[in-house]
Amino acid sequence: MSASGGTKAIVAALAANLAIAVAKFVAFIFSGSSSMLAESVHSLADSGNQGLLLLGGKKAQREATPQHPFGYGRERYIYAFLVSIVLFSVGGMFAIYEGYEKIKHPHELEHWYWPVGVLVFAIIAESFSFRTAIKESNPLRGNLSWKEFVRRAKAPELPVVLLEDLGALVGLILALGGVGLALATGDGVWDGIGTLCIGVLLILIAIVLAAETKSLLLGEAAGTEEVAKIEKALVDGDTVTKVIHMRTLHLGPEELLVAAKVAVQHDDTAAEVAAAINAAEERIRAEVPIARVIYLEPDIYSESAAAAGENPAKSPGGH
Repeated sequence: MSASGGTKAIVAALAANLAIAVAKFVAFIFSGSSSMLAESVHSLADSGNQGLLLLGGKKAQREATPQHPFGYGRERYIYAFLVSIVLFSVGGMFAIYEGYEKIKHPHELEHWYWPVGVLVFAIIAESFSFRTAIKESNPLRGNLSWKEFVRRAKAPELPVVLLEDLGALVGLILALGGVGLALATGDGVWDGIGTLCIGVLLILIAIVLAAETKSLLLGEAAGTEEVAKIEKALVDGDTVTKVIHMRTLHLGPEELLVAAKVAVQHDDTAAEVAAAINAAEERIRAEVPIARVIYLEPDIYSESAAAAGENPAKSPGGH
């Protein structure tokens, strides 16, 4: 992911959410709408989430240390996971609690024009934020569907902002529906139902975000296209004749570890093998620039060992 593109989307979402949070809270004070209170907390939580994403991006830029030799790239995954926790607890659970209380103790809305006006303003502001996130994501998404983009993206920021903005827009529509029905029927229960729906929506989005960022935290391999490029770059047809086996791991969104055992000619000298390994590393970095850490082990390929299959004690071609 382009760091600048992700930062632009985060800053746009942060500015929109801070303005909307203030407007919603003012509307809650004047109208007493629980949907407005839930939505103001939701926008405040989203603002905090964007702050967490910016902080994670900043911390991930630290240089590697002896204690953390592969750097701090995964800081971005950790802070994205924290976002899902905040969204679940502060956003979702609070809205469900408010919705339950409003259904249990309904009261008529006062100064209805405040919540309606703020909701319309918030929908417009969130639409601009959502549009920015879509615009920044499209070059990276390519031919992938939006679902595939969220699931396959190695950089967490844009998927997080996309889901947050989508959830905010749907939540605003639910809030507007709850307020509208409460005004039309004179029954404040509808406001509570709208708030309850907002809470369920936020929890579902938080679960999706938690599942995706958990996968990144556990460690994901490079994408199919990157793996194919690396395998092609490894083999020169002269000294390096075959990739016996290979593993890749994202140390961060823009940092990839590559570890491979490659077959070399049995009569090559040590100097020839070393030169071939160095050349292979250069080819990999040229094809896949994010391949920052590369470990290549030369070996003599064995047909019989390969036919036996790989196991933890002895990999194909190994000794």
